[in-house]
Amino acid sequence: MAKVSDLALLLVAGMAISLYIQEAGAVKFDIRNQCGYTVWAAGLPGGGQQLTQGQTWTVNLAAGTQSARFWGRTGCSLDASGKGTCQTGDCGGQLSCTVSRAVPATLAEYTQSDQDYYDVSLVDGFNIPLSISPTNTQCTAPACKADLNACPAELKVTGGCKSACVAFQADQYCYTGSYTNSCPPTNYSMIFKQQCPQAYSSAKDDTATFTYPSGTDYSVVFCP
Repeated sequence: MAKVSDLALLLVAGMAISLYIQEAGAVKFDIRNQCGYTVWAAGLPGGGQQLTQGQTWTVNLAAGTQSARFWGRTGCSLDASGKGTCQTGDCGGQLSCTVSRAVPATLAEYTQSDQDYYDVSLVDGFNIPLSISPTNTQCTAPACKADLNACPAELKVTGGCKSACVAFQADQYCYTGSYTNSCPPTNYSMIFKQQCPQAYSSAKDDTATFTYPSGTDYSVVFCP
């Protein structure tokens, strides 16, 4: 009987170790809406969920997930089956996103490599203020807290502002063609950068990536 018991203990211990290995690297994101209006949160991976003011949506990324992005959608009209449209950040007319967002949308981005990399991006424009932060409150929490919707008329759309690249499709704003390796900030990217210095203002902005050792969870806040 003693041998059987020892074998059982070894099997249980082995299952526990296996479970730990499977869970190692899993990351939790809490997405909270602090705006004074409803936001339809979206995530790839993750899907999406409607959040009224004060509500939180938790997304658990499986171990091995190398990247994710989260954003908020505004002005949505969705039926009981979760189908419809959103003014900003729409993802194929679905509540639960399986495709990337329509511009404009403020992005929270996460990449796992030798360590975690995270940022706030305005490369595709702006729709709502947003922040992303590790659960360790002593770490940097990049944010775009300003309301950038008072942008130049040529960038303005209902509910947000497009980036100059999206608006004009020109090499000098998209950093393509002859501007691939020579890419000074533009007057449009500087509008975003001056008001939200911790966020990416263009595809060639190398000042807005933050790092943290892998193995922590994160918080994304709309209207931080």
